Amino acid sequence: MTVVTPLEPPELAEPAPRRPVETTIPVIPSRSLVTPLRIGVTTLWLSVIVLMPLAAIAWQAGGRGWQGFWLAITSHAALESFRVTLTISVLVTVLDIVFGLATAWVLVRDDFLGKGLIDALIDLPFALPTIVTSLVMLALYGNASPVGIHLQHTPPGVAMALAFVTLPNVVRAVQPVLLEIDRDAEEAAASLGATRLTTFTTVVLPSLWPALFTGAGLAFSRCVAEFGSVVTIGGAVPGKTEVSSQWIRALVENDDLTSASAVSIVLLAISFAVLVMLRTVGGRAAKREEEAE
Repeated sequence: MTVVTPLEPPELAEPAPRRPVETTIPVIPSRSLVTPLRIGVTTLWLSVIVLMPLAAIAWQAGGRGWQGFWLAITSHAALESFRVTLTISVLVTVLDIVFGLATAWVLVRDDFLGKGLIDALIDLPFALPTIVTSLVMLALYGNASPVGIHLQHTPPGVAMALAFVTLPNVVRAVQPVLLEIDRDAEEAAASLGATRLTTFTTVVLPSLWPALFTGAGLAFSRCVAEFGSVVTIGGAVPGKTEVSSQWIRALVENDDLTSASAVSIVLLAISFAVLVMLRTVGGRAAKREEEAE
């Protein structure tokens, strides 16, 4: 007898795995979008904050034509204010170089009690309102001076006020460079018999010149444009203590905005020339450093 076994259903084959559909998502370089956006925002901001005001003051300065502009900047009062401004600014810048370098040297190379406090006080003129600086100078060197030094309405009083607000520019420009100077070269020069003065002038000072020049340029530009710190201690005596910024204020008070804008253009040109010089010197110094490496 034949036994018939039922046919078993064939095993179902496992379905082949489905290949994932590859979707290509285009990768857009971030630079293609972000860089133009950054450039656009920066240009717009600079246009609103810098370019438009400069264009406005230039347009206002030319309200009477070239002849009116020339008469405004060559008037006796304007020329006297330029003379006072530039003379005191140059003197203060020289003082800033000497005492700023000495201050930075002490803060970097010497250790003493209260060093941190003095280092913090260096930045005080950056935060102090300039009119407060003028009042401080007036209280210290005015007619009721507690130290017996009377500098009110004198060029030395203006110079003291300007030195107070501009000295930190030199100190903060020189201080980081002093920190990075390799001391081995100084020790080698000393071991060869060089005096401290020779070591300073031949080893240290050449490395400090770019920083000194930058700090001096910033200090000079600040002196040329300063107003608040000299408004009370100087007194705006024509031909003696009246700086250009105070002459501009006098023109504005007399409702002569065109002449005030013309004098302002001269101060802007001086500051711009200083900035170009700083840029040129900084670029050359960086190029020399790259070649030396």
